[in-house]
Amino acid sequence: MSRSIGYARCSTTHQDTAAQTAELKGAGCVQVFAEKVSSRAPLEKRHQLRACLETLQKGDELVISKLDRLGRSQVEVINRLADLQEKGIHIRTLDGLINTRGLGRLAPLVIGLLTGLSEVERSLIQERTRESVEHRRKTGGNLGGRPKTSEKKERLVLRLRSEGESYRSIRDQTGISVSTIQRILQNQEVAS
Repeated sequence: MSRSIGYARCSTTHQDTAAQTAELKGAGCVQVFAEKVSSRAPLEKRHQLRACLETLQKGDELVISKLDRLGRSQVEVINRLADLQEKGIHIRTLDGLINTRGLGRLAPLVIGLLTGLSEVERSLIQERTRESVEHRRKTGGNLGGRPKTSEKKERLVLRLRSEGESYRSIRDQTGISVSTIQRILQNQEVAS
């Protein structure tokens, strides 16, 4: 009897595999392997992926959220998918791009194209991010994190609000964003 087995991965400490795991279970997975590891980590350091691959048997289905969960590069993903197909294991992605049960002999071709597109998209995002950071460095823009407000401006925000001014009015008078104004006011309430 064939089984659906899931694999979830996230790469940073700010992310969590809980949402992926819930989606995989909702998609009919009887077992889910999950780990927090960089997509750039070699297979030797991806203990849960290795355990997942060892668990799969002929006729089973590997379910993942997206193809990039399986490897560091297009070549690695394609090779892994080819190995799985040779063993009679089907692959399905939750984003709807791949379901090898229905693709038959076209599966390797479609997988290669989609993985290549995914890699191109990832490199374009990285390139745009680098360009944006470089532009902000050259122009003196913010490189991340919340912009700091001076104590003088924070006191002005508190005074204007105590005088009954609206958030928009305070924003227009100080040049501080509404979200920062709200944060200043919340911090003041906590401190009181």
